[in-house]
Amino acid sequence: MRRSDASDLWWKNAVIYCLDVKQYLDDDADGSGDLQGLVRRVDYLAELGVSCLWLMPIYTTPGRDGGYDVADFYGIDPALGTHGDLVEVIRTARDRGIRVILDLLVNHTSDRHPWFVNARRSRNSRYRDFYIWSDEVPPDAPETMFPGEEDGVWEWDEKTEQYYSHSFYHHQPDLNVENPKVRDELAKVIGFWLEVGVSGFRVDAVPSFVSRTDGDSGTSERDHRVLQSLRQFAQRRSAEAMLLGEVNLPYDEQKAYFGSDGDGELHMQFDFVANQALYLSLARHDPGPLITALQSRPELAAEAQWGIFVRNHDELTLDQLSDAERREVFDAFGPQEDHQVYGRGLRRRLPPMMDGDPRRVRMIYSLMFSLPGTPVLFYGEEIGMGENLDIDGRMAVRTPMQWNHDGGFSLAPPSRHATAMTSGAYGPRHVNVEEQISDPDSLLHFVRSLAQTYRRSPEIGWGELAVLDPGCDGVLVHSCDSDVGRFVGVHSFADEPRTVRFDLGEEPDGVSLVCLADGSTFEPLDGVVELDLAAYGARRLRVCRPGDQRLR
Repeated sequence: MRRSDASDLWWKNAVIYCLDVKQYLDDDADGSGDLQGLVRRVDYLAELGVSCLWLMPIYTTPGRDGGYDVADFYGIDPALGTHGDLVEVIRTARDRGIRVILDLLVNHTSDRHPWFVNARRSRNSRYRDFYIWSDEVPPDAPETMFPGEEDGVWEWDEKTEQYYSHSFYHHQPDLNVENPKVRDELAKVIGFWLEVGVSGFRVDAVPSFVSRTDGDSGTSERDHRVLQSLRQFAQRRSAEAMLLGEVNLPYDEQKAYFGSDGDGELHMQFDFVANQALYLSLARHDPGPLITALQSRPELAAEAQWGIFVRNHDELTLDQLSDAERREVFDAFGPQEDHQVYGRGLRRRLPPMMDGDPRRVRMIYSLMFSLPGTPVLFYGEEIGMGENLDIDGRMAVRTPMQWNHDGGFSLAPPSRHATAMTSGAYGPRHVNVEEQISDPDSLLHFVRSLAQTYRRSPEIGWGELAVLDPGCDGVLVHSCDSDVGRFVGVHSFADEPRTVRFDLGEEPDGVSLVCLADGSTFEPLDGVVELDLAAYGARRLRVCRPGDQRLR
């Protein structure tokens, strides 16, 4: 499919920005961020180059899992605002060319959700089959996702004397998506928020959603029909609706969640395989693991896309690496016990993991905006925020946004803040928007430039990946080639300078290369490009063929 034939596939060249409303900006000085505060920062996001805003859960919640324990799929947490406030966010964002997507929680509810409250009153409740129950704990029950925090995935209910399944926390009972009534309710939820004006959803923990669990035997199997039906419903309601799925599986299993011809499922998935390989490559100063991952990517349909990310709102999971590989990454970037969580991941942000080395940080973000796919930023990445390890678990990376020297998140005293600020070298006195926005050499301006040049380079989002021989070790050279042009990225993982020499292959006479960072132009010699790279150096280049009239 040519890009010109699929202009409605907006997610193929989006810049997605994930934020927790509660941590972004407090408008009413109660110590918690809110939707009215977010409205005041939409212009900031537009100037950054964001074209899609992903809001972490804003639903009514008891607040025991960062909002992922939903008590009302149609409600908005009163601490964040009202439906009117959300509509104002959506309207203001739309005026700036930014779409809004919401988290869609399809695995479970809070144990305070009216469905579950009713279900545990009696085994004869009309909502009983909205959840999964068993008289005994199945012999082959899977392990909990949160070792050290949960003992298992079955919880005893004294009222009705049965166990209920919870793949996550015990206060989040699993929904029984095999029940057609549950599927209908989830479709209504999707339909409601599409009518409110959102452009799609980030679908949480998709493999758990499509796994059917038998309460008697404890066995499970994949059933993709429910995901197919939800996509079909969403697209009937809105032609622009997009589903971005969290599917942390190997590529051969992950491909199934894109669906097949005629049975589409997710439009986008996060590339967890490449993300984990990236950190192994960084630990080794060798792009080899990342190259292996990228070359193993399955071929996708034209409308499908990978979401490229450096960090997200959870732990940096490394569960697809071997034990030895994971230990390499731990030793390099999280050697202390309180850096690690669940035995599989790190609860740190990128700059502290890189010891604050701006060369490495910038190279990594340059790479994120260069790989074929759609870049996904987590709030605060654009200024180099750090984590607060005094906060338990993976919540350590979800600290208030740092707007100025004093924090600028809220007018309430720090003692009333819902979450403590990051302190020390990565606290607001050293890392904040106000100082960086006036400094053209700051990380904020660098990321802004990456986002803006990415949006002017559709070949990155649409292009076909090819890895080129760099003529030296420690460097990744790749190209993204599409019908609208060709992009070349050169990124060094080495801590010493490198001279890179690579062949562009078949290109017409008169071809030149434009550096997207500064607009400078040079011509290859007989199709061969030679570049000198500093340690952790990076170059982002557009191949300009004769007659190319695109803006640089």
